[in-house]
Amino acid sequence: MQKNLNQKYSKLAVPIKSKGRIFFEPTNMFRTPYQRDRDRVVHSTAFRRLKHKTQVFVNTTGDHYRTRMTHSIEVAQIARTLARYFNLNEDLCETLSLAHDLGHTPFGHAGEEVLNDCMSNYGGFDHNLQTLRIVTLLENKYYKFDGLNLTFETLDGLIKHNGPVAETDEIKKILGKKFKNNKLNFNNYPSLEAQLAAISDDIAYNSHDLEDGLRAGLYKLADLEKISGLSLIIQKHKKNIRLRGTDLVIRQIIRDTINMMVNDIIKNTKSNIKKGKIKSISDIYNCKEPLVEFSSKIKLFDVEIKAFLKKKMYFSKEVFAKTNLGKKIIKFLFDKVKKKPNKFFKKNTNNSESLERQVSDFIAGMTDRYAINLYDSLK
Repeated sequence: MQKNLNQKYSKLAVPIKSKGRIFFEPTNMFRTPYQRDRDRVVHSTAFRRLKHKTQVFVNTTGDHYRTRMTHSIEVAQIARTLARYFNLNEDLCETLSLAHDLGHTPFGHAGEEVLNDCMSNYGGFDHNLQTLRIVTLLENKYYKFDGLNLTFETLDGLIKHNGPVAETDEIKKILGKKFKNNKLNFNNYPSLEAQLAAISDDIAYNSHDLEDGLRAGLYKLADLEKISGLSLIIQKHKKNIRLRGTDLVIRQIIRDTINMMVNDIIKNTKSNIKKGKIKSISDIYNCKEPLVEFSSKIKLFDVEIKAFLKKKMYFSKEVFAKTNLGKKIIKFLFDKVKKKPNKFFKKNTNNSESLERQVSDFIAGMTDRYAINLYDSLK
């Protein structure tokens, strides 16, 4: 047995020994099951495509803005820091962070919105469900199974990225006949590793979207000072602008902002564990509310940042024009591909998926650049 399997984690951690996978595979001598999961995600086609998928700014806008890939890596960095502090399963936490956005369409949430409209009569479209489709059905790298055959612990964290799930019919359909119901409990809260990955997603996109918006000139530091939680941080650093330059000062402000939110998560999660008398991983699963969450003060700060970004960034003229074009492109491509699918991809006749779902899979997998180029060649 490999040395890593003897590593000691907290009693609150997901054990290194996994409950297994949908399709049986022998253990690996050199890597834990969660290292293998992480590596499968990193080597997947869907993960590579994140490099050219929109976070906020359409990928053709500039080289220095975040993409889905850079965002996912930044989420993983924050999540591993938190997992290590609590002596949890870092590899699982990293895997969930890297995989959480695999199902996103080109052109960000605007792309998801219009693809959901296109699929309104065929089951709709949701990027979290699409992530599950990718890791269980769409990735094609192995002789013996479709998908990546990730551990049940990783699937549990991906499925419950936003907490317990009430509607499970679509999930069970995606998981297929080989899936054993007793391996996952959809009604329970996910592991601490999954909760940390989810909150790290919030921390990363709030702070880094603020930075990208500043660099794009959509607003100024003076605008951010109106956000109560940021005003003291900005005042601390802005006196250095003349000597150090605006770019470096912005980086320091964002670092302090992330640090403030991470410290709050650590303090508040420790308090919740103590108050809830959490002693084991089963206690975590059976909680009636999440253990990993911001304090009341930082929750308000989080709401304030999201409202600011929505008004000043996501609905700004510059971003809005690009995302509206993205919506137009996806609607156009859906209609075109649906009429002559064989011209664009090889239909899978071995499954029960509708033509519309296969078209949806094809379009959701596109990068921004591929979608734009295909649109330009067809219009």
